[in-house]
Amino acid sequence: MNFGILGSGSWGTALAKVLTDNGQTIYWFNRNRKAIDHLMLRKHSAHYLTAAYFDVHQLKLTTDAAEVIAQSDCIVIAIPSAYVEATLEPLDKNAFEGKKIVSAVKGILPSQTLLLNDYLKNKFGVALQDYFTVLGPCHAEEVAAEKLSYLTFSGIDEMTTHHIAQYFKTDYLNTIENNDIFGVQYAAVLKNIYAVGAGMAHGLDYGDNFLSVLIANSADEMAGFLKMAGIKNVEVGHIHNRNHNYASSVYLGDLLVTCYSLFSRNRTFGNMIGKGYSVKSAQIEMSMVAEGYNASKSMHIINQTVKADMPIADTVYEVLWEGLDVKEAFGKIEPYLV
Repeated sequence: MNFGILGSGSWGTALAKVLTDNGQTIYWFNRNRKAIDHLMLRKHSAHYLTAAYFDVHQLKLTTDAAEVIAQSDCIVIAIPSAYVEATLEPLDKNAFEGKKIVSAVKGILPSQTLLLNDYLKNKFGVALQDYFTVLGPCHAEEVAAEKLSYLTFSGIDEMTTHHIAQYFKTDYLNTIENNDIFGVQYAAVLKNIYAVGAGMAHGLDYGDNFLSVLIANSADEMAGFLKMAGIKNVEVGHIHNRNHNYASSVYLGDLLVTCYSLFSRNRTFGNMIGKGYSVKSAQIEMSMVAEGYNASKSMHIINQTVKADMPIADTVYEVLWEGLDVKEAFGKIEPYLV
């Protein structure tokens, strides 16, 4: 199977490392020609995961996304959700015909409030059985450093899901598989929102005791939304039941690592808001995308239909999008926590 990667940020770079470590030659899209030239000369990215080195003979680098897709059987999309449409819109409507798509996008496309699979179906006619997701719990930095990590692959075609997952399995990376495409995507969106909230709490100088209660309530709030949205198998505590085992990793595990890790962009972004940065100044200071920002608005819109009780996610939304003072916001949310 020939792999192509669209996206050259931290997550795309980490996944490129995994595939090339397994001996794959990959087609890799980067819209920046200077970044491509640097990678070919120095054997590492100029901006992302700079300690990860590549055998450049395994890399087919190009600024042409259509070329990557045409030359690949399986395309990994690792573009921040806010920029997916700008990259894919110029493509021919039949560009993905006969291809397998693996989404490494951890957000909702904000302009249309759509999951990536819905956008690909509407725009390119991609069938759900040709669509797969790869999610955590893990951070790109630890994957690049070859610290033992776990990836969760989801797809309704279980045989193909397993086949794709095997290309990513290494001695430093284990893979988990399930068929819960919608549940894992919504969980990935929500955990970024809650990580922004955890960062806000840290910036406000709340302690570990409060943070543990906030994250525990966030997990419960996430489960409540998923169940009301019709998602099954969101339980944890069934560690020996393979039908439920993944939920403890891709739902709770990804939530925990994103809320606690210093590598988490969303936690960092929230921390800056808690310390008094404006949204705009925090975005400029970070210079990288915190998916939880757009996700908070998208989930606010989606939940107007689902109607789950989501006081924590609502609070993050109100701070980021409606100008609610962060101190006042957390003063209001404290009574909701149990």
